[in-house]
Amino acid sequence: MRIITLNTNGIRAAERKGLFSWLATQNADVICLQELKAHPDQLVNPTFWPPNYHCFYHPAQKKGYSGVAIFTTRAPNKVSYGIGWEDIDQEGRFIEAEFGNISLISIYLPSGSSGEARQAVKFNFLERFEPYLKQRAQQKRDMIICGDWNIAHREIDLKNWRGNLHKPGFLPEERAWLDRLFETGQWLDAFRIIDPSAGQYTWWSSRGQAWANNAGWRIDYQIISASLINTIKSASIFKTARFSDHAPLIIDYDYPF
Repeated sequence: MRIITLNTNGIRAAERKGLFSWLATQNADVICLQELKAHPDQLVNPTFWPPNYHCFYHPAQKKGYSGVAIFTTRAPNKVSYGIGWEDIDQEGRFIEAEFGNISLISIYLPSGSSGEARQAVKFNFLERFEPYLKQRAQQKRDMIICGDWNIAHREIDLKNWRGNLHKPGFLPEERAWLDRLFETGQWLDAFRIIDPSAGQYTWWSSRGQAWANNAGWRIDYQIISASLINTIKSASIFKTARFSDHAPLIIDYDYPF
């Protein structure tokens, strides 16, 4: 089972940069996209509905903002558009597809980078999401939560960590939240199971020469239930072409799909 996750920073812009042509070569079973900045009625071009996939879009109510999607080669048993929290669901930040005993989620956490008000929204989300994940873990389902979590976990996960110690996305409270999540033993960072090396990032600022200097952040994850730890075969970040300010995260699992 190959799963690709990508924050598109506007799915229409990513399409113009060749995203869908590239996806057609990847043989992915599941594709999770975030920050679509488009409603389905704005995606009338068949390109946005690849013929080999079942495509599910969950946009924000506000046009040109947020939104998530899941494409899958297998028809799901159930699709949930939203997490059940009105404020978050209005922003189109969560979609889940269920297949037998496995759930695949595309998620886009608030960033907090635009100011204190949005950082408060992010903290509120994390406060609610922690018990939610604990409750989901108790269901004993296999789960893969893909997306832009907008948190770099450790110093190894961003280039200029010293200069960002008090910046949204690397705040001590945010990093501690991820610490608690992984310390439960119920959830794992699939990429780090495979690749513990430095210099592995998924997002680069548009300012300065961040991309050229690989001054990035690793804020896109596939976070998996512990039951899947022995299924991870390979993990990579695709950087040969650029479709967004994020890069696709590709993980292969030895899991029937």
